[in-house]
Amino acid sequence: MYRYTTIAIIAGIILDFIVGDPHSIPHPVCLIGRLVSGLEKWMRACLGGTARGDRLAGTFLWILVTLISGAVPAVILYAAWRVHPYLYTLAASVMCCQIMATKSLKDESMKVYGALKRQDIFEARYQVSRIVGRDTDRLDADGVARAAVETVAENTSDGSIAPLFYMMIGGPVLGFLYKAVNTMDSMIGYKNERYLDFGKTAAKMDDIWNFIPSRLAAVFMTLVSFLMGFDAGNAWRIFLRDRKKSPSPNSAQTESVCAGALGVRLLGDTVYFGVVHRKETVGDARRNIEAEDIRRANRLLYATVVLAAVLMGGMRLLAGIWIGQR
Repeated sequence: MYRYTTIAIIAGIILDFIVGDPHSIPHPVCLIGRLVSGLEKWMRACLGGTARGDRLAGTFLWILVTLISGAVPAVILYAAWRVHPYLYTLAASVMCCQIMATKSLKDESMKVYGALKRQDIFEARYQVSRIVGRDTDRLDADGVARAAVETVAENTSDGSIAPLFYMMIGGPVLGFLYKAVNTMDSMIGYKNERYLDFGKTAAKMDDIWNFIPSRLAAVFMTLVSFLMGFDAGNAWRIFLRDRKKSPSPNSAQTESVCAGALGVRLLGDTVYFGVVHRKETVGDARRNIEAEDIRRANRLLYATVVLAAVLMGGMRLLAGIWIGQR
């Protein structure tokens, strides 16, 4: 099964690069999101009402969603394996493609790029609002471009490298476990009145699951900055200086590398739900950010995923050989 899973992971990466996430096909992450929403109402009704009760309800939700998100693909893959290894490989390949989000991230961010190039600020704000959690209705063109670049940089880890990391370790099942963890954080991991206690477990577990992948992604992005002619020296310098300049222990890892490679300044104060959140900036403003930086960030995204797939895939193949020799 190990060999077939490795083939499926490689096929899934290629499929994601080519096909992405067709909007006509229901995506498993959407189903996870519906599960989170349904369980939130139930858990709050059963256990919520106090700070301690909300934390307990959020913890039980996290456990249930994680278990279900892993159990469903595990059962499907086991049944497929019992029928034939080729059916298992096909099913696992589709799952791996769904777990990755490289092409969808590029496609959605390029919609922002297109609107900015047309100088349609209202459309640009709308398009960027679909991929970020902040308020976008008052952003100028620079702010829109910055938000899009930040999203591509951060999600190079969350949407591509971290899922790939966990798939290389535990196949599609562990990949879906990660997607469940990340989805819960994006839905209930906010530090506002509604989710401060209820989403505490989701936010903390997302930090833990992303700790290693985010740092690997930063190293890979620095390497490809050198290979692609970006300022790799500045990328590494800014990474060492600014990687901790974020409320999250992980998000600024790749954002600092991207800022250094492009020679722009990212992050800073951000508005969420009408409330200004003070944030430090990363990078030095050697020049003003522009729409073209969205394209440059996507080039870094794709190159980083390719390098990570080659290096981690090679390690998985070596591990398979070692296991076979045992």
